[in-house]
Amino acid sequence: MMDLHQFRHSAFCLKVRMILQVKGLSYQVVEVTPGLGQVALFRLSGQRQVPVLVDDENVLADSSTIARYLETKQPQPPLIPADPQQAAQVHLIEDWADTTLARAVRSALVHAAAMDPELRLALIPEDLPPPVRQVMGDLPGGWLNGVAEIFGQGERVELLTSLEQLAGLVQNSSWLVGDAMSLADLAVAAQISLLRFPLSAGAPLAGKGVLGLSDHPRLQPLFQWRDQLELALFQADQVDL
Repeated sequence: MMDLHQFRHSAFCLKVRMILQVKGLSYQVVEVTPGLGQVALFRLSGQRQVPVLVDDENVLADSSTIARYLETKQPQPPLIPADPQQAAQVHLIEDWADTTLARAVRSALVHAAAMDPELRLALIPEDLPPPVRQVMGDLPGGWLNGVAEIFGQGERVELLTSLEQLAGLVQNSSWLVGDAMSLADLAVAAQISLLRFPLSAGAPLAGKGVLGLSDHPRLQPLFQWRDQLELALFQADQVDL
């Protein structure tokens, strides 16, 4: 069985979990504790970032690298189309989701957490000592104004425009490329899960998100698409995720 070293609320780790579910591969999750846990992860993989997948002697980092490894290990069902043009589209969307979309979504979430102590506390790793969690959750909003300012009005408008375009796409088709699920769908779905956390995020995060985006009427088809995709993948073990 493979080991997936992760932070539970990392979109890139969710992307890998979704790929593993699609491929029907057995794995167990190893939650990494920020700080000390990352030291152990560095000894294992040579870097401190997650996700890291361990499959016997193979130790792989980076969600895209892991995705391609799993595509080779278990080709069915394919997440990269055989058609070269569609494959190129999948790679482009995945790269956009992992870079441009990921940065914008992360900034929006940081901004929302800076303004919302309840959301901030829910995002703090559960294995941190309770006093540390409480101190971090109780930080005055004014102290975090500088953090909140990294996500300005221009960035929000740009992100909203991209999300509206995605919402239009999924209203016309179940999949972003071709007529079957692909890596493009999983990469996008994983990132937007940080804007409104799905059931797989577990309590107390499920349903919380970035106000102004998570509740935006024009984006509801996009979140519904994401929820349906995750439900199809994780419905058998929602409680455990």
